[in-house]
Amino acid sequence: MIPIYAYGEIEIEKIFARDAEKTNISSVVSAIIADVRKNGDAALKRYTQEFDGAAAEVLEVSDGEREAALAQVDREFMNILQEAAAHIRSFHEKQKRTDFVITERAGVVLGQKIIPLDRVGLYVPGGTASYPSTVLMDCIPAKIAGVQEIIMVTPAKGGQLNPDVIAAAEVAGVDRIFKIGGAQAIAALAYGTESIPRVDKIVGPGNAFVAEAKKQVFGQVSIDMIAGPSEILVIADGNSDAAVVAADMLSQAEHDKMATAVLVTDSEKLAKAVAAELERQIPLLPRAEIAKASIEHNGKIILAESIAQAVEISNKLAPEHLEICVDEPFRYLADIRHAGSIFLGRNAPEALGDYFAGPNHTLPTGGTARFSSPLSVDDFIKKSSFTYYTKEALIQEAEKIACFARREGLEAHARSALIRTQKEELQ
Repeated sequence: MIPIYAYGEIEIEKIFARDAEKTNISSVVSAIIADVRKNGDAALKRYTQEFDGAAAEVLEVSDGEREAALAQVDREFMNILQEAAAHIRSFHEKQKRTDFVITERAGVVLGQKIIPLDRVGLYVPGGTASYPSTVLMDCIPAKIAGVQEIIMVTPAKGGQLNPDVIAAAEVAGVDRIFKIGGAQAIAALAYGTESIPRVDKIVGPGNAFVAEAKKQVFGQVSIDMIAGPSEILVIADGNSDAAVVAADMLSQAEHDKMATAVLVTDSEKLAKAVAAELERQIPLLPRAEIAKASIEHNGKIILAESIAQAVEISNKLAPEHLEICVDEPFRYLADIRHAGSIFLGRNAPEALGDYFAGPNHTLPTGGTARFSSPLSVDDFIKKSSFTYYTKEALIQEAEKIACFARREGLEAHARSALIRTQKEELQ
């Protein structure tokens, strides 16, 4: 079912690459965005009826609806949500930045101030699976950053809200919730409607239509990233348990038929055992059809000469999730240059990161971990620098500023510095 390759038999860089399908998604999304911009709530209600099978006279979730949804969530899961939120909050609190001021030169004050975004939109899918974990991961860093208002949009299929998602919103501190999804929800957040306020940034995963909508509204608002299908790369030595490795690979394969699960090992025995375990375990999964398609179409096992070479392969791939299942995982940590989130040792499954450990699970995919990072508090702030000079301090540097400006052919720049330091009007 899953192919086994020796290193050199496969083009490593193409494993996580996704060939863009030639579809009409772009034009469909463009039309939806234009419709929402023109017709506002009326368009949203029409799409909600068409795509979600729900007649929504009022788009916003009322306090009564939130309370009714919460009443359906058992106390055990609510406690788990609260504990997970505490771990996520603790980790992200360490990411907070502070203002700074520099007064090292006489008469000069320089600095930077940190400003939280005013309003953020959080998209939570409601299709083939629901993701209360996404609510925690995307909302809590925004709250820590100091965002004033967090708006959540999520489809209510058949008019029914997902109680677990509403519970996560309550725990995380979401301010307002709207029963809409798809590209139309992204358009509403980006441009605003009669009911839904315009936001400064949109975060959260979604299907191809949601991803395309985020791409199209970028510039009008900020976005977190254009996330592709899920990825996991497992580096494992011959002492690893094949059943465990296979289970970890399937933890991502069950997300999406386009998801990619890869094992890189220095043990041919383990490689064959994992291949057999995948065939044994897939039929046991409720989402077996999805996992099977993912493994058959995108799954890979690569035989490396050593764990050090496996790390080199990983750096070429820049995976979303990287597990290092070896006896001394910290030995290799310094050599990992490109990965979204790194799981060290035999007892740190990727699922820890999805739900409970604390680091964010919104991660770069498709090799973009080469230049981008997990969602963090930094994504919900902006920075402004400030500059103050006394006249005496400016006199010391005005001629230098003018010289620089004239080298660039910008005489007005030069004059704006010199006019403050010369008594006579510039000629």
